[in-house]
Amino acid sequence: MLKDLQGKGLLIHHWDTDGICSARLILKELSDKKIRNVTPTLGNYFLTEGELEEYSKYDFVIVVDMSLPEDNILKLAENAKVFIFDHHLGKEIKQVFHHNPIIKGENPDEYPSASWIVNSFLEKPVNLYAILGIIGDHEQKIKKNKEIFKIIEDFCRRSNIEFDELLKMAYLLDTNYKLGDKKAVEEAPIKLLRFDSPDDILYSDKWNENYEKLNKEIQTILDQPNEEENNIILKKINTKYNIISTITRKVSWTSGKNTLVINTGFFEDRDQVYMRTSKNAEPMIKLGKDLGFKCGGKKEVLGAIVPKDKTDSFVEELLEFMK
Repeated sequence: MLKDLQGKGLLIHHWDTDGICSARLILKELSDKKIRNVTPTLGNYFLTEGELEEYSKYDFVIVVDMSLPEDNILKLAENAKVFIFDHHLGKEIKQVFHHNPIIKGENPDEYPSASWIVNSFLEKPVNLYAILGIIGDHEQKIKKNKEIFKIIEDFCRRSNIEFDELLKMAYLLDTNYKLGDKKAVEEAPIKLLRFDSPDDILYSDKWNENYEKLNKEIQTILDQPNEEENNIILKKINTKYNIISTITRKVSWTSGKNTLVINTGFFEDRDQVYMRTSKNAEPMIKLGKDLGFKCGGKKEVLGAIVPKDKTDSFVEELLEFMK
């Protein structure tokens, strides 16, 4: 199907490890095609009017690891064949090729990342990039998924790689978006095509420099006190770095508690809101969208971009939901 595509192509991918690795798998498969890869404005789970206008000039568009709004997809589909490979919650867009087993009722544990879904669709053997996307999204928690973790362990043995090295690679790839470097995010899948071994990721001078800088900021924020009520942790932060998902993950996984983080420092006019919960977040994702916010996530995760004057009321709804 993808091999038959003709003309100029555009690959839109998420900015994290899973998105970068998914993009690398697609670019490798379609190496004979003319394809440009881009990520949306960092922090936006949608395309701006300017992006939509620019991206409407391609013959085919492939979207990986992003649940873009339906109106964005239908706009792209006016002039191009559109293919989506994703694992986030949302609504199936039937007017395009939408490959997302999760929204069709499949078990999310069997589809832990977009990279895994892409690799399976391409019928490729288990490889570094299929695995790295999983590690990027789940980190240590993937060990609780016995079937997938067995595959990861087998891969590590065959490849002479330690699990902690995979974890470090994912952290390094994520430094690009966390520092707000959109160009570096878009360059990353191209770099991965040229890399000969995992060591090229592990010992990248630039990515390790990024890693040290981010670790200092993350640790400073984690050392700050949290608010806690009804066994829910509420953390308010103010940082220019795109690290809200990392902070939420670390606080939630360390404490074992439902966690809500608000970052007031990334956008001038909007706040980032991120929730990790033991409940199914889907109703709150729907609420966020119904309220007109850019909102998405997975079963246990919600991420939203909220106008500053609406943050408090939305946070109250989320706290009430998690009680």
